[in-house]
Amino acid sequence: MSWWQAAVLGLVQGLAEFLPISSSGHLVLGEYVLGLDTAGAGDITFEVFVHFGTALSILTVYRARIGRILRDAVGALARPALWAEAFQAGRIERARGDELSYDAPEASGGPVPSLRLALYVLVTMVPTFIGYLLFEEPLEALFGDPRFVCGALIVTGVLLLLTRLRPDPDGMLSPGKAVLVGIAQTCALIPGISRSGSTICTAIYLNVDRKEAADFSFLMLLPVVLGATLLKTLDMLEVGMTTGVVPLAVGTLVAFVSGVFAIRAVQVLVQRQSLQYFAYYCFTVGGLGLVFI
Repeated sequence: MSWWQAAVLGLVQGLAEFLPISSSGHLVLGEYVLGLDTAGAGDITFEVFVHFGTALSILTVYRARIGRILRDAVGALARPALWAEAFQAGRIERARGDELSYDAPEASGGPVPSLRLALYVLVTMVPTFIGYLLFEEPLEALFGDPRFVCGALIVTGVLLLLTRLRPDPDGMLSPGKAVLVGIAQTCALIPGISRSGSTICTAIYLNVDRKEAADFSFLMLLPVVLGATLLKTLDMLEVGMTTGVVPLAVGTLVAFVSGVFAIRAVQVLVQRQSLQYFAYYCFTVGGLGLVFI
């Protein structure tokens, strides 16, 4: 893999991980167009590093909120009543420094909103973990089928377009809604089904405030990305590293920078009810792929 191929794939990963257009699907199509061997050991190494780049994007954008969640969780370890209160419908934490804040930390209701966010994120991981264990092999096989990915992109477009039916959601998250959003994330294990798109859309369908839906989608991605990076790192250690240092560094840096940009862009576009534009993009790419691949 050359440095410019790494830059292209890093850009694809960083943008498509957060824009609702499916990073996995675009990586499959990108590798197909570039003529790369998707089954090679070097690809495992590269995937580990670009996933790490996107994880850094989340940590950078949400560093204030993540820091408060960790502090509040440690402080509430000996206070089970707070955890019980957190496991109810309500606003999630919005810490100072985030662009779309409701309140400053001192006015956000004490530690409960941050504990609630932590619990809801853990809830979403349960169906995702189960789905991965049950369907790992058939899901991996789909990554070698670009035409299937194109069809799945069209499905993603439909999901995005349907958010027009819920123009002004104003509700809050609840444990039940978190489970359904987690199931949507599980469906996004299919390449071509956007993870951010499916989770944000599901939350909007469930009448969750648009800003809260977007922020929750990105924050619940962090443990998933870190977990996937760990699993792929173990695979990488078995097969060894064959990709050069320069492509790895370039791909990781581009994925990180483009990831920060994509998170900020989606935060604004979700508020402006502009998800349908990504739907048209998915229809175009998916349709052209079905015709020409």
